[in-house]
Amino acid sequence: MPDLKGRRLILSSNSPRRKELLARLDLDFTIDARTSFIEDFPPELPHDEIPLAMARGKSLGFHRPLDDDEILITADTMVLCGGEILGKPKDRDDAVRMLRLLSGREHKVTTGVVLRSVAERDEFSQTSFVWFKDLSDEEIYYYVDKYKPFDKAGAYGIQEWIGYAGITRIEGSYFNIVGLPVQRVYTHLLAFIG
Repeated sequence: MPDLKGRRLILSSNSPRRKELLARLDLDFTIDARTSFIEDFPPELPHDEIPLAMARGKSLGFHRPLDDDEILITADTMVLCGGEILGKPKDRDDAVRMLRLLSGREHKVTTGVVLRSVAERDEFSQTSFVWFKDLSDEEIYYYVDKYKPFDKAGAYGIQEWIGYAGITRIEGSYFNIVGLPVQRVYTHLLAFIG
């Protein structure tokens, strides 16, 4: 297990996927997602900067001051297709609409990550590219009705049925598409601890 040199990690996220990915690094951490940050951003903010701005907001809005030995990790993932930001779908119809938009096209997935302690802050973003085959309405309805991807940006999880059946190619980090670019988190964390 990596040596955290007495530091305590906090993952500020309710995402079960981020929890699982960070756990696969064999790191000890706790989860505390309480924040005063309201997920919103100025409309003029460039798309590529939104995930990092959201992760920064979650970090700075953490519900209490950090202790000297704590490192807080926050993240936000955004799906962008044809200039449209695809967040979490509002309902079934919205999920179907998003998957129809992604069908037969390339889109990009960007995750912003912030590591913060009392003394310092480290921020980075990672982008991956994903290509879907042409999805039939039957495939889309099956996936939405069975897997209910309403907690996922872009209305899909690459690690679920739709990823196996529909994704023809990816470029970049697979884990970034799942929700956390763990290799870069690990590298940045080691540098952060020093």
